[in-house]
Amino acid sequence: MARESAPAKPHVFDSFWMGGFEAATHINDSGRRLDMLAATQHDRQADNDYALLKSVGIRTVRDAVRWHLIEREGQFDFSSVAPMVVAAERHGMQIMWTLLHYGIPDDLDFFSEEFPARFARFSTEVARFIQSHSKRLPFYTPVNEISFFSWAAGEVGWFWPFAKGRGAELKAQLVKAAIAACDALWKVDRRARVVHVDPIIHVVPPVMRPDLSDAADVYRKSQFESWDMLAGIHAPELGGHPRYLDIMGVNFYHSNQWEYGGERLRWEDTPRDPRWQPLHRMLAEVYDRYRRPLFIGETSHIGVGRADWLREVAAELWSANDSGIALEGICLFPIIDRMDWNDENHWHNSGLWDLARRPDGVLERVLHLEYAQELRHSQALLARCGWGDSPTSQEVHIRTEDKRSND
Repeated sequence: MARESAPAKPHVFDSFWMGGFEAATHINDSGRRLDMLAATQHDRQADNDYALLKSVGIRTVRDAVRWHLIEREGQFDFSSVAPMVVAAERHGMQIMWTLLHYGIPDDLDFFSEEFPARFARFSTEVARFIQSHSKRLPFYTPVNEISFFSWAAGEVGWFWPFAKGRGAELKAQLVKAAIAACDALWKVDRRARVVHVDPIIHVVPPVMRPDLSDAADVYRKSQFESWDMLAGIHAPELGGHPRYLDIMGVNFYHSNQWEYGGERLRWEDTPRDPRWQPLHRMLAEVYDRYRRPLFIGETSHIGVGRADWLREVAAELWSANDSGIALEGICLFPIIDRMDWNDENHWHNSGLWDLARRPDGVLERVLHLEYAQELRHSQALLARCGWGDSPTSQEVHIRTEDKRSND
């Protein structure tokens, strides 16, 4: 199918530029349950966080509910998410609620027969709660990053359930659960839109091992498996159908390209490895394969490279537009900084706002000036091709103390 010379304008979300909050709740390799929304105090500061996002022209957000807090002994308690829902309504924020961000209740096994049904029941209760508190069109991500999740938790045993060599089995379970969740959500509200987010990758053979070209290509193409399963293209016995592949989010970071069996291709090198695949070409492959509403589900960089990364990503989106690829948005993830999953004392410095702990324990949001300035430039650039609003009409609050994040 040929692409239109001028792609359709974004129309799915309230804003082209989005923000996402790190919300992982899995058990890490130290046996500790994570709660990243609590660790960053987003659960306590949601009202302020949404106001900050509005100040930079962001009105669409990727956020999450925490299953292990909501369902206990068969009962559902939404007190952990209610303040976030209220804050979103107050600020007019459009939320894509992730239902499963790696963590499940302690009494449940990912590999059990009951897992898809339990997840469907949980999804039903979430949908009822959201419907009772908002009349807005609801958006849900049933399972965050099925491909990465099944690899990390089922293939290499990086986090709970620490399985090894069972990645394919876990992926099938997660797909069945996501399909069951979709049906449950639509039974409550037929208007609900479903978002499936997964990383896009590029894998090449080592320079001196052309014999590994086929293996590298097979691994590269595995990025499509979960989407193909949801759509019924692959493993139709799981119950997939095109209707389940509604909106697609693709996650892209500097570590998403590597040699088969070896090291990553270094984005930060000059000159760059010629095997590096430009983002717009990776987007083209996904867009041409599925022709679904498509957006950048996650992207960001760390430390001093944040602004440079965003500048390049924006240029790649311009090229994508030039190539006739329709995109619905880009999500800066995380929008506020996050700590490392395995080291709570190490913060990645990857957000538009860094975090500084005050004497009273409150984590203050500190705007990173260079990143914020590049965001404004990128917003202005993509507004020229109809992707988002120009920042000229936005008021960006930069306080004097924010300069600390660049010192």
